[in-house]
Amino acid sequence: MDRTKIILSEEDIPKAWYNIQADLPKPVPPPLHPGTLKPLGPDDLAPLFPMELIMQEVTRERWVDIPREVLDIYRLWRPTPLVRARRLEKALGTPAKIFFKNESVSQSGSHKPNTAVPQAFYNMKEGVKRLATETGAGQWGSALSFGCRFFGLECTVYMVKVSYEQKPYRRILMETWGAKVYPSPTNLTQAGKKILAESPDSPGSLGIAISEAVEDAATHNDTKYALGSVLNHVLMHQTVIGLEAKKQFEIIDEYPDVVIGCVGGGSNFSGFAFPFAQDNLKSGKKTRLVAVEPTACPSLTRGLYRYDFGDTVGLTPLLKMHTLGHSFVPASIHAGGLRYHGDAPLLCLLHDEKMIEAVAVDQKPVFEAAVLFARNEGILPAPESAHAVKVAIDEALKCKATGEKKTIAFALSGHGYFDLAAYDKYLTGSIEDAAFTEEQVRRIESSLPKVP
Repeated sequence: MDRTKIILSEEDIPKAWYNIQADLPKPVPPPLHPGTLKPLGPDDLAPLFPMELIMQEVTRERWVDIPREVLDIYRLWRPTPLVRARRLEKALGTPAKIFFKNESVSQSGSHKPNTAVPQAFYNMKEGVKRLATETGAGQWGSALSFGCRFFGLECTVYMVKVSYEQKPYRRILMETWGAKVYPSPTNLTQAGKKILAESPDSPGSLGIAISEAVEDAATHNDTKYALGSVLNHVLMHQTVIGLEAKKQFEIIDEYPDVVIGCVGGGSNFSGFAFPFAQDNLKSGKKTRLVAVEPTACPSLTRGLYRYDFGDTVGLTPLLKMHTLGHSFVPASIHAGGLRYHGDAPLLCLLHDEKMIEAVAVDQKPVFEAAVLFARNEGILPAPESAHAVKVAIDEALKCKATGEKKTIAFALSGHGYFDLAAYDKYLTGSIEDAAFTEEQVRRIESSLPKVP
């Protein structure tokens, strides 16, 4: 079937999330208690998360039912379209077919509500009154503000300071949905005060913002913490993306040779790629799964696969992941959602087992690819999503050189209409690349906690 846009009906929204833990050849290394270094139990996580999410974090069941209340809200924007980028193909002169799963059509403009809505729902069921969280570019904070609105929860967002200043419209969107938004580091938490004492002009980082949000939740009885990436249950909620995409490819009798997504913490890429990884694991498929990150924050491509804290101050459990060190503060690139020192343990295990590939790309060519995509497909991608656009174009140009007729699929995780200041910098020639130096690589080892 020769269709440009493959649209499913509401009845085709997945009724269960896919849990890749059921199909892995070995279990993901467990999170460790930051004090005892022993594997965490459910009671250890109870101060931060509702019990239903804790159970989803550790379950090995392959399918987890999506509650009716969550499906009712998913229907506001799901299913999302799978689109063939015909005009981009023509501009590139490639024999490859390029498809993108358009997650930018959600109310908050990204894939993040796929997990924000169920997280708000499970917290509401447990009697929680307020959620505290961090956000980089603002897409997660926007999504959680949106989700909390539907279930009557208050929402406090610690937004990385550099993004707070670069992206004021994200803050306004969060506040419109009722959230309180603070530029992190703040003077509201002990973690924030510590960072400001050491570095008064700190641009902030996701690790710092996580420290503040975790402290906020841990010190208020009516408050829990919500994380927009990294954890197992978050990645599982995002698999609605890949499950829909598989059904859409089936309708047009296609199947991707290459699946691509940007990676900061890993939820967007994993949600798109894990259902295809299941086919590689269980059905003998050979689809390449390519994770794309910025060269300024190259955790998968240059980080060490070790236990590390998920936050800067050291309040979170220790996670086995590819890390640049929890004290790392990345350069102020415009892809704020990709400025995290580590990655999801599930994703890191797959990378360590050579089940996925990883590539790092510079900021300037990423924006060049984004503008090419916008001028041909009419959609302005978020700077994060533009990393996937860049590598999809690279793969298509390889096909042009070799004559191969591959099918390439990438996740358009969100739009960039709140990121126009970044595009203005690119168009006026003032955007710069930021390298991760060998000296920074050498510092990683000494910054990591000592785990036997």
